[in-house]
Amino acid sequence: MSEFTVLDLLDLDLKEHNQLQLKCIAGRSGLSRKIPNDKISRPGLALSGFFTDFASDSIQLFGRGEQAYLQELETKGDWTNIDRIFSYQLPCVIFIGGEKPSEHFIDIAEKNATAILSTPLESAVFSRRIYTLLDEVFAKTETIHGVLVEVYGIGILIRGDSGIGKSEVALELIERGHRLISDDTVKIKKVSDNYLVGSGENPMLAHHMEIRGLGIINLQTLFGVGAIREKKQIQLSVRLEKWREDKNYDRLGDQNTTEIMGINIPEVLLPVSGARNIPSLIETAARNERLKKLGYYSAKEFDQSVLKWLEGEAARRLYYNTDTLKEE
Repeated sequence: MSEFTVLDLLDLDLKEHNQLQLKCIAGRSGLSRKIPNDKISRPGLALSGFFTDFASDSIQLFGRGEQAYLQELETKGDWTNIDRIFSYQLPCVIFIGGEKPSEHFIDIAEKNATAILSTPLESAVFSRRIYTLLDEVFAKTETIHGVLVEVYGIGILIRGDSGIGKSEVALELIERGHRLISDDTVKIKKVSDNYLVGSGENPMLAHHMEIRGLGIINLQTLFGVGAIREKKQIQLSVRLEKWREDKNYDRLGDQNTTEIMGINIPEVLLPVSGARNIPSLIETAARNERLKKLGYYSAKEFDQSVLKWLEGEAARRLYYNTDTLKEE
């Protein structure tokens, strides 16, 4: 994300299990200040006067320990380290447990145009939620050409040359009860350097689809809200290409992968011809991928069955050849 401010943090529309429950209690002039990274800092050492490697460009979180130490400093009337903390361009300060700082602390924050936020959540819960949130906000993004659908709970990225029929395949899948995330262009986020999440590049247009001969259709209006989804982890790539008679296609189900933003995703190559039901094949690929996640690999089981059969045949041949030699 090019720019993310304290006001953006307050305005985020989060689901209930991720809500930060933040409110601004002071320093509103600092709501436009940028949050430059996804780091959170606990300023306990800075309060004690140790400023070496002080993470001043991070959100400052005042938990129970920092609040108790802060009260002790205020009781003593020692504002030296507090003034020094606010001399930095802090993105914002967040107080945990619904607590509020003293009026003098608020005055210092107002003077330095630093927003003071408060949440009723405790440190462990709030830290977990905000780390998850910021990790996604600052995740690397890339936009690619394709269609993203959810089939049997598996996020499937459908790619292929223009005109191959990606949108028509997605439309058939939606008619079968599956869901669309985005058509034509997919914005991909690399979350935690571990997995990919896809969504529409433009949320207002993501659930519209262009079908040659029909034009633009609104899937939410045609099929209802159950036919769409805002975002989904990409767990399988399906690449469509025109059938080529001179090409040998995979017939055993070997595990092929494709790299997207440095992460390997399982990929299935499906040749398209008039006689093939591509939506059914994609449904089967989704079911097969779910089985793999449960530790069941059809190709490996087939290989093992073939090996057992060959070993059995070899043993029988050896047995019968031995008996023949004894008779002779």
